Amino acid sequence: MAELATIARPYAEALFKASSADLASVAVWVEELAVIAGNPQLQQFADNPNVAAQQVFDVVAGVAKTALNDAAKNFLRTVIENGRLSVLPEIAAQFRALKNAQSGSSDAVVYSAFAIDGAALADVKAVLEKRFGRKLNVAVELQPELIGGIRVVVGDEVLDTSVKARLEQMKVALTA
Repeated sequence: MAELATIARPYAEALFKASSADLASVAVWVEELAVIAGNPQLQQFADNPNVAAQQVFDVVAGVAKTALNDAAKNFLRTVIENGRLSVLPEIAAQFRALKNAQSGSSDAVVYSAFAIDGAALADVKAVLEKRFGRKLNVAVELQPELIGGIRVVVGDEVLDTSVKARLEQMKVALTA
């Protein structure tokens, strides 16, 4: 079976080319559709041979909080009719990567033991943008097991300043 990335690439590239005038709004609805499509119950419903493509479309469009424009509806219909609803999260990821490449930015996930307020996050973002040398789209996820500090993942680069990582380094140094 083909890899999800291989299946998703043509859809993501076509969507990117077709929506080059309004990437921001397309990114909003494609991300929302990806979250919806990732639901296991919806996948089970869509995989049922007794369910028509129009029924799946109606369910997905009905659940979407964002009002879908004609382009979004056409894209969603095409994905569903080709049996690629399960690939939609990967399509969204590749679309986001294409959008980031065009704007010269990257997605960054900041893992923190505690919630980070807006001002502190802005400071962290500024420092990280300087450190990584590009504009970052920062998302924060809580991981209490870090104890303190943060762990940042940008693409395949990781910057770990958490207490947990420092304790692991000390453990290695003491046992060596």
